[in-house]
Formats: sequence, C-alpha cells, structure tokens
Amino acid sequence: MSNKIQAIRGMNDLLPKDSSLWLSLEKTIFDLFTSYGFKNIRTPIVEKTDTFCRAIGEATDIVEKEMYSWKESSGESLSLRPEGTAGCVRAMIEHNLPREGIQKVFYQGAMFRHERPQKGRYRQFHQVGVEVFGADTAKIDAELMAMTHSLWQNLGLKNVTLEINTLGSTEARANYRSILVDYFTQYKDQLDEDSTRRLSSNPLRILDSKNKDMQSLINAAPKLMDHLDGESSKHFDEFKAYLECLDIPYIINTRLVRGLDYYNRTVFEWTTTDLGSQGTICAGGRYDGLVEKMGGKSTPAVGFALGLERLILLLEAQGVALEKSPLSIYLVALGDNAQLKSMQIATQLHQALPKAILYNDITLGSFKAQFKKADKANADYALILGEEEVQNNQIAIKPLKGQGEQQTMSLEDAIQYFKN
Repeated sequence: MSNKIQAIRGMNDLLPKDSSLWLSLEKTIFDLFTSYGFKNIRTPIVEKTDTFCRAIGEATDIVEKEMYSWKESSGESLSLRPEGTAGCVRAMIEHNLPREGIQKVFYQGAMFRHERPQKGRYRQFHQVGVEVFGADTAKIDAELMAMTHSLWQNLGLKNVTLEINTLGSTEARANYRSILVDYFTQYKDQLDEDSTRRLSSNPLRILDSKNKDMQSLINAAPKLMDHLDGESSKHFDEFKAYLECLDIPYIINTRLVRGLDYYNRTVFEWTTTDLGSQGTICAGGRYDGLVEKMGGKSTPAVGFALGLERLILLLEAQGVALEKSPLSIYLVALGDNAQLKSMQIATQLHQALPKAILYNDITLGSFKAQFKKADKANADYALILGEEEVQNNQIAIKPLKGQGEQQTMSLEDAIQYFKN
C-alpha cells in the first residue's frame, strides 16, 4: 500500500504557476460587482445540516447524495456548504439585514459536493455568487443579466448564450407538478432509474435528464409555460422587455428548471458549447419564498453563482489572456555592503513602482548564478548592485530580453527610467 501523501480525490491544489490567472479573474469580477453597488459578505464554510435541508430541499440530489455531513458530540449534524445561497439567507435572517433596505451582496469561496469528479466538476470547487434581497421587480433580474453580460465582455469571452425560463409561482408550480406526475406515470416503463425515483420526489428534474432514450418523451411533456399564473407571466414579459432594450440576446428554454427546490419565476443559465458537456458557467434565478421558508420575514430575492473552475477552463479553451504581464525586475547584489543596500533599494522600488514585480535575490550566489535565477524568473531587467555601485551611489540596469545596452545611473534616474 502506498503511503505517499496526496490530496483527496476531486480536491485540487492551485499551484503558484497558475495562480496569476485566478487572481486577475477574481479581481475583474470583484471590481465589476462593486461598481454595481454590491458589497462583499463572508459566511462560514460549515453550517447546521438543517440550514441546507430547509433551503435546498430534502428531495434534491445535493441533500440526498452529495453533502459532506457529520455528527458533533452534542448530536448536532453539521455540513460543509454545497452552495452559497443558504448561508447568505441564514445571515440575512440572523442579522435582520433586509429591514435596512435592499441588500445587494456578493460572496466567494469553496463549496463541497461528494460527487464523481470529472473535468469542470470537482468535490471542492470555487464559486462567486451574487444575491439581492428585497427587490421584486423584473428590473433587478435584468440588472443581473446586464452585469454578467458586461463580465463576459470585460473578460473577452465569446460564444456564451443566455437561456431563460420562468417557473411561475409556488402554486402554479405545484399544479404543474401534479400534471407532470400524471403524464410521466403513463409512461413509467420508459423512465430510467433516476427518473423513476424523481417521479415521487422531484418530478421537474426529469425534464433535465440527459438520457438520450428519454428525449422524445420529455419533449412531448406538458410545458410549464402553458400553466403559468398571470403575475408570473407579466413578470416574465417585463424581464424579456428589459433584455431586448439592453440588446442582450436570449433563448427561452422551457426545460430549464434548475436543480434546487427554492426557485420561482425567473431562472437563467449562461451556457457555452466550448466546454463539452459541462456547458453551464453561470446560473441562478428568483427565490422569493426562501427567506420566509427559513424563518425570516417574507422577502423577495434573486441571485446567481458562477463556477471559477469552469470559467478558467473556458478562458483557456478560448485562448483569452486577461492582462499584460507587469514589469518585472531582478535585483542582483554581490558583496556584504551590496546585500544590505539591496534591501533599502528594494523597499524604495516597491514604493515607487507598486505594480512592478520585484525579485530581490536571496541566494547570495555568484553573479553568474544570480543571472541564471533572473532568467528563470523571466525578469525584464536585472538591477545590478556590486561594491563599486554602492561606493558611487549608483545602480546598473541590464535589459534581459534584448532591448538595449546596460547603463549605470542613480536610483532616482533608474526609477524614472522604469516609470517611462
């Protein structure tokens, strides 16, 4: 038996060489959300299991099969969060935030689901999500679409499609659910094992089935669109009118139901065909009844989550580079005095050039060895500090990528050189 130390299956390390793409992606997202008036919220990774059961629904795959849960010595059951909305709702209720007016928040962090790992779907994965509490008009649903649409443009992504649907009110959905059960019960012998189980627990999810043999049966099923209540119908028409006025193209997908019990009215997914079967990169919708269901005052709410792993895969698949590499400088020092002086110079450079990457050599090796390290670091310039430079209060600049000759100057002039 191998005793090699390894990460858990489906839980991955983000290594230093790949982290700059993640950092610039997160920064682009956070800057955009902040510009729309959203504030950051951070909730615990662990909640009471009951919080997720009440929010997500007992009959969902997540609660039935995918949560990491355990019992405390007190007998209380706790779980790692499988998604971000339930914790946000719990925080809203506990701190009574909606009474202060409309709450626009975004969260980021790791989520956990015990499922079969595959590309773009992991047991620990990272989401950024947005929730709005206290706004019930279709205008806020449309603002979320405008914001995500801007995000794809800011990132330079192409081939991303908006799919929308409406699930109606809780009552309309309950009525439709029984119509659906009647329909699928007639064809019970054609259902696969998953769909047979869902027939009693969560029949809407049968519409989501990827089983090729069942597609004609699903396509012929009654449509929720034909059983909508008047209010939801009006809300959906307003939502579409906003999208048209914003020039955001969309497709109505009547089979889009989302996997969580709490959704009502607007649901949406941004999808792409560039990632094979894992095509959804951002999804969400309205959940007007959830705050009340979890013990708070009746509060309309809408939100979405986007998966960072999938977004990274899409950026890579489309060959999108998020930002130009910043200026990078390697400080080469030889001799005791030069080593001391290099620390002072490094501090001044960090202050004067806050966006540059500055490597101050810490190996104390020979000039040749330090230059090798500068090449390995892919630095644009070497700043050379030997005993002679220290005595003359100067520094030598050597371009490492073939753009000009080595020159010697004062530190002030060197700073100006780099600024230009």
